[in-house]
Amino acid sequence: MSNRRSLTSGHASVIHDVARWLGVGEGVGERERVWLCTIVETWGSSPRPVGSWLAVSESGRWSGSVSGGCLEEDLLRRTARDGPTQPVVVDYGITDDDRDYFQLPCGGRIRLLVEPLHSAEASEHIAALASALDCREPVVRRVGLHSAPELEPAAGQPGSSVYFDGECLEQVLQPECRLLLIGAGEVARYVAEFAMAADFEVTICEPRDAFAEGWGYPHIPLNRKLPDDLVAQHFADPWSGILALAHDPRIDDMGLLAALTAPGFYVGAMGSRKTSEARRLRLASLGLDQASLNRLRAPIGVSIPSKTPAEIAISVVADLIAARHHLRAASPSL
Repeated sequence: MSNRRSLTSGHASVIHDVARWLGVGEGVGERERVWLCTIVETWGSSPRPVGSWLAVSESGRWSGSVSGGCLEEDLLRRTARDGPTQPVVVDYGITDDDRDYFQLPCGGRIRLLVEPLHSAEASEHIAALASALDCREPVVRRVGLHSAPELEPAAGQPGSSVYFDGECLEQVLQPECRLLLIGAGEVARYVAEFAMAADFEVTICEPRDAFAEGWGYPHIPLNRKLPDDLVAQHFADPWSGILALAHDPRIDDMGLLAALTAPGFYVGAMGSRKTSEARRLRLASLGLDQASLNRLRAPIGVSIPSKTPAEIAISVVADLIAARHHLRAASPSL
């Protein structure tokens, strides 16, 4: 019954909310009691995958999701009224009444581990987990029904997984996928908006004065450094994607040369098939080997076909989501 399953992204934001409610790193203010609910198993259809988190505080604040909304209300009420003091397993959808009341789809069933995070030891654990994810270090998190949570570095492939044997939850957690978009144009703006909505961290790279000074979207971070420097400094790990969207070989090629020799999960470039072929010839002339060139996704995005900046962005983000799921499914052996 216990199977290793792939995880999705979004864990870092939940952990940072939990850390804030616990007062971790703040030094002042009252701590709240917090419970972390983890989907450890599903049967039939479920709206959220195994490994998804919902964090609930005693004042009723919440972060994350374990369903389409039908379970969250009950969990909020349950924890505020009589939250457990030890980790417990909670099942939803076992009976017909359950399924009718909570509106679980297609007769689905969900098993959760509800974990209290009230102790000083738990706060230290959450602080260490938040720090590891901020430093982009993959970790293994273990929680037993009768033991304190543990954390250790994860080795192996850049995948994520969850395993529950009825007594102990073992989760491999990876850093969030982040994107460097080269070129501050309309396509980059829409890619950034859609990608941020899909839980990617996004940075725009724009060293050209005219484009950088005219950028009118302060909620999307813009960096003026050269793209090859940014790739080397901040986007050279397996959870980084680099997209050349400037339509300017002077900066696109500079970023691609660095990206195609780094271990990022996605490297793409905007342009027609003719433009893409010319780009590959240029990159080859600059010393890139065929294996590196084969990693380049160009023309970028899925074929829908797309013409407007928003349509191009939708095709690009759809491809990014598919690549992220492929990355997350590459689970290491524990």
